[in-house]
Amino acid sequence: MLPIVVDLDGTLIRTDMLHESALRVMRDKPLHLLRIPYWLARGKAVLKSNLANQTEFDPTSLPYNEDLLTWLRGQRAAGRRLILCTASDRTIAEPIAAHLGLFDEVMASDGLSNLAGRNKAAALEARFGRRGYDYVGNSSADLHVWQGARRAIVVNAGDRLARQAGKLCDVEKEFPAPALGLGALRRVLRAHQWLKNALLFIPLLAAHEIFNSASWIGLLLAFVSFSLCASTVYIANDLFDLESDRAHPRKRARPFASGTVPAWMGVVAAPFLFGLSLLIGSRVGPDFMFWLLVYFAVTCVYSWRLKQLVLVDCLTLAILYTLRIIAGGAAAGLPMSFWLLAFSVFLFLSLAFVKRYAELQLQLLHGKGKVHGRGYSTSDAPLIQMLGVNTGVAAVIVLALYLNSDAVIAQYAMPEMVWGAVPVMLFWISWIWLQAHRGNMHDDPVVFAVKDKVSLAAGAAFGVVIALGAIGWTW
Repeated sequence: MLPIVVDLDGTLIRTDMLHESALRVMRDKPLHLLRIPYWLARGKAVLKSNLANQTEFDPTSLPYNEDLLTWLRGQRAAGRRLILCTASDRTIAEPIAAHLGLFDEVMASDGLSNLAGRNKAAALEARFGRRGYDYVGNSSADLHVWQGARRAIVVNAGDRLARQAGKLCDVEKEFPAPALGLGALRRVLRAHQWLKNALLFIPLLAAHEIFNSASWIGLLLAFVSFSLCASTVYIANDLFDLESDRAHPRKRARPFASGTVPAWMGVVAAPFLFGLSLLIGSRVGPDFMFWLLVYFAVTCVYSWRLKQLVLVDCLTLAILYTLRIIAGGAAAGLPMSFWLLAFSVFLFLSLAFVKRYAELQLQLLHGKGKVHGRGYSTSDAPLIQMLGVNTGVAAVIVLALYLNSDAVIAQYAMPEMVWGAVPVMLFWISWIWLQAHRGNMHDDPVVFAVKDKVSLAAGAAFGVVIALGAIGWTW
């Protein structure tokens, strides 16, 4: 029986190792990016070899095409030889082949020859003869290989490529690509996280300026701008966090980590979204633009380094939440009060600790001692819980002190009614931590809160007492 030759990138795995190697270099050794033009000038094989040697990867966590693997195992059981033939560097191909234990031979780029397209076709014809193998591929570059193959197995491609392959040899089998619909786009943008940007409206509500139409227009533009900026950062974060996400029980399903969406699409989409964010933000005003750029800079530093530092990551998350409120004040032209900023920092620090505590609990449940890509051990969970509860209580204390200040007495028609916000907030903080302790918390407490009936009821109660305090209540 003729051997089956299998491509790697986009075929056996739902990603491209050249793209991932470049992303790892950008994250871990950004100065080496300056050397890429020099490596590329010496040839693609040199580029691939140097990128592969700069960083390490875990072959066990890659997003393999499980349907294809099942079929290949059946073919091997039937007695057919399997050859892994890839344009990726040999230092990448061999660990993958060793992990799978499925291939009899590995053919790959070696720093001298780039085994792609016509080069791959020539190498296979020299090794097995014309029509002496079946080939499994996924791209138009594989048409050169199918021209010399007996049969084609088309993977992760559209009908057009299958028709083109069919003109060159018989198409034995097709493995269709996963559909990229609106659901995938929403998950790439993390549109559900845009709810956090509702914090931009907090200064307007706190200043009792909800009927100021001019402020609303600026804030709506600011909301769109901030949401696009946030999506830019989420995409960059997902691209730099591929290994960590794949090691996570739930995050492994994210579009880039799972290979549902190719990494190159994220590389293209991120700067486009950021440019659109800046274009819209420029219509709001220079003060807002300043805070938008500060937010973007902090999130970039967080994605590159700060999220790996114990406690610093949670403090940074709290700052990022608070920056949304500051940016909202700038968009509406409203000054920020010390009380609002202090309350925000303590509250969001507590929620950041909730997020990290939930991750530690989940890792502990799966028998892991450390969180991949973070500086925490699962044994840190009790300390994180204590810090989180304490900062949550500190937020409630700041709220109570604010409600007893002269500003509240002058601003509210019935300031004693507003005191009802204190027990409501204390209950909600306690409830959030109780759910985290019970293992019911999602990775993000904000996402949990908007789906949780108790949290929604607490939010409604908080709004009611604030409204009654503002307008008064005649008995």
